[in-house]
Amino acid sequence: MSEATAQKKFACPACGGEAQWNPAKKALVCPFCGVTSPAQVELTATGEEVIKEHDLVATLRNIPDDQRGWDAQKTSVRCQSCQAISVFDAARVGQRCDFCGSSALVPYEEVKEAFRPESLLPMKVSETQVRESIRRWYGSRWFAPNKLKNAALTDTVKGLYIPYWTFDAQVHADWTAESGYHYYETETYRDSEGKTQTRQVQKTRWVPSAGSLDHFFDDELVPASRGVDATLLRKVEPFPTQELTPYRAGFLSGWVVERYQIDLVAAAQRAREGMDAKTYNLCAAQVPGDTHRNLQVNTDYSSQTFKHILAPLWLLTYHYGSRNFQVVINGYTGTIAGLYPKSWIKITLAVLAGLLVAGILVLVFQR
Repeated sequence: MSEATAQKKFACPACGGEAQWNPAKKALVCPFCGVTSPAQVELTATGEEVIKEHDLVATLRNIPDDQRGWDAQKTSVRCQSCQAISVFDAARVGQRCDFCGSSALVPYEEVKEAFRPESLLPMKVSETQVRESIRRWYGSRWFAPNKLKNAALTDTVKGLYIPYWTFDAQVHADWTAESGYHYYETETYRDSEGKTQTRQVQKTRWVPSAGSLDHFFDDELVPASRGVDATLLRKVEPFPTQELTPYRAGFLSGWVVERYQIDLVAAAQRAREGMDAKTYNLCAAQVPGDTHRNLQVNTDYSSQTFKHILAPLWLLTYHYGSRNFQVVINGYTGTIAGLYPKSWIKITLAVLAGLLVAGILVLVFQR
């Protein structure tokens, strides 16, 4: 990365302070004097730009150096607790990990700069909206301890950008299987009293079948985050990749970014495994008959491309007792998911209430 690029900042035209991206105003705003930066025009004028897709096979052989780096001066630290690598503006001093709250942060020096994201979804949901969403979410957790609901804990919410890889591929699949067709035969048997009875018994006739499938996979998402709970992340997806914006360093001004720790090779392997599973299911849906067995699928992939993107996220990490919990909010759609402690007193009362209702119903039906 050149020296000119490394020193790139977004200064406020009024006071000279470093402007930050404001999701509510969709512009760079100075946190010191509140002036909106004229740079917003440059950041949002993306009509003539196209989101790039990179050839997967060619890039796996060699990632060009001009596709690396953040296009702005950044500092990286690794959390020794959750192992997340956080990237933020050089002037900021990292005191606690935004993912787990640990203070055990150490400088992270890259052997080679990260593959630069060329597109992202700008942070769209404001902090005010997030705080209200979390309050409602806490209020609907019936089994959460009252102390937790009263605290609300929204003062520790953090806005972040997390890394994703997306993959496209055209797949052609040929499949063979045995199709099963159900039919019924009448069977005679003796019941417990020795009387002769008849019943219908299901049988299956098996015949060979074959077919083919052509399918295009578009923007299959593979998260590359280590700091966010993977299960929660899946619950707040999807991120609408059709609304991606070409990367601008200004969008990240004032925000923490997580560097990917699942590299392109590992992500491509995960994407292929997911595509293989979906292709198998699509082929299974084509097999005629009532059921099938011995399905064999032979796939051929072509036109394989990928992108490295950043997705906006709001994250609340809090401690309750000896455990850590996360609440995750999609920074573009506002979808929320989280973990929370359970009150054993409330659970016990609910079980006892259920048993009481069941007992009353039994007595009613017995009369």
